[in-house]
Amino acid sequence: MNFSELTELLVAQFGTDGILQTNTANPQPFLVVESTQIAEICRFLRDDDRLFFDFLACMTGIDNGLQVNTMEVVYNLTSIPYEHNLTLKVVLPRNAEGEPMPVVPTVSSVWRTADWHEREIYDLVGIHFDGHPDLRRILLPTDWVGHPLRKDYREMETYHGIKVK
Repeated sequence: MNFSELTELLVAQFGTDGILQTNTANPQPFLVVESTQIAEICRFLRDDDRLFFDFLACMTGIDNGLQVNTMEVVYNLTSIPYEHNLTLKVVLPRNAEGEPMPVVPTVSSVWRTADWHEREIYDLVGIHFDGHPDLRRILLPTDWVGHPLRKDYREMETYHGIKVK
């Protein structure tokens, strides 16, 4: 199944309220989907016999910076038996320092591997995954301040008396 056929199928299932945009200008085309529907869309992609996206190959969080003022979560999906791939993106408004984190529903109930991906994104980028069974830092200490992959991250001078810079 090619990208156009996948897009048509998803738009027929979720409408233009769920599938917000298609981008075929890039070497790897992608769909921008509504953040509130990401878990439902992913479950459909996994469970529909025509698609069977059984593998979440990668999941990435991106901070697009203050000028663009958005953050993204990118999902790279693969159907191993059908040998097709699909990239989904969720675009979120970026939060300022002191404001609540951007929120996306978890897909850890769809693919178990999302558990670790979402914890890493939470830890390093500062995106909250609603419904995640154990959302806590995975790479940094629990008392670390900030999210190091954010464009506005400021390194601490010291951490528990140890010089960091």
